[in-house]
Amino acid sequence: MTMMIGRVVAGVVMLWLACSAWADPLPSWRSGPVKTTITEFVETTTTPGDPNYLPESERVAVFDNDGTLWAEQPFYVQFAYAMERARNAEPGTLSEPLAKALKAGDVGAIMESGADSLIELLAVSHANLSVDEFQLDVARWLSQARHPETGLPYTRMAYQPMLELLRYLRDRRYRVYIVSGGGSDFIRAFSSELYGIPPNQVIGSLGNLEAVELDGRLVLMKRPGIAWLDDGLNKALAIERVIGQRPVLAVGNSDGDYPMLVWTTEGEGPRLGVLVHHTDKTREYAYDRDSHIGKLDKALDEVESRGWVRIDMARDWAQIYPQTP
Repeated sequence: MTMMIGRVVAGVVMLWLACSAWADPLPSWRSGPVKTTITEFVETTTTPGDPNYLPESERVAVFDNDGTLWAEQPFYVQFAYAMERARNAEPGTLSEPLAKALKAGDVGAIMESGADSLIELLAVSHANLSVDEFQLDVARWLSQARHPETGLPYTRMAYQPMLELLRYLRDRRYRVYIVSGGGSDFIRAFSSELYGIPPNQVIGSLGNLEAVELDGRLVLMKRPGIAWLDDGLNKALAIERVIGQRPVLAVGNSDGDYPMLVWTTEGEGPRLGVLVHHTDKTREYAYDRDSHIGKLDKALDEVESRGWVRIDMARDWAQIYPQTP
């Protein structure tokens, strides 16, 4: 009897392993050259004996966040958070034009008002509280906030195909980093729960910090001002400073990600650059060259000559957002 049970268990295990091998790691991606190229890259770089095999130490992938992992239209999620916090600021804290625009809900006026107004908005909404307090507040806000057009929680507007790709890469022993123009402290408040990416694998823009002693404890306080803007060429610099090696896979959606994709794919050995092109105005948004957010122009022109993969959202993704929380 014991031997029979052992054989049954062994058979079940073998069947489970076989089914796992056959399972589609990217079920929300439609069959086609985009899906095939991505899966072949992952499989060949993680299969011992394959000419493109990479040891685990070299399996590094980097992803932009806004517009790549979750929706960024009609404005960045972090911008929505900043506006709500600033609306609750003490009277007299904001300049009159900014206070007036916030009260009227005139997002266009705020975004068109220039860098000084945006810096003022960040100074009021992101400063003079500890990093821990800030991240708790972001998590609280995300649990309640809703997208102005879809009515969905922002966390429900992470792209299901990308969540599958992140999981696929982790299963294949890739280290996955977020490299974003958004704030590091903001993204770290939800990256583990939403993406499965720990805070120490988030690289983003940085505000000024000050270490102070409060009630006998050392506290890191957020202060006004931007210490590092993680966009454009700075993404390549940040990758080198934090990771210390070129990634082999980079995924972005805008010209702000162009240097990151170039830096990744100009290295030696197997490399893959992936560009998300927002083409689905029915299920999401359609935008590229003329967009005030996520502008995609130069990178779109060079996607073929550089051998990158272009994801056409309308064509290549069978599903955009998760169907259940």
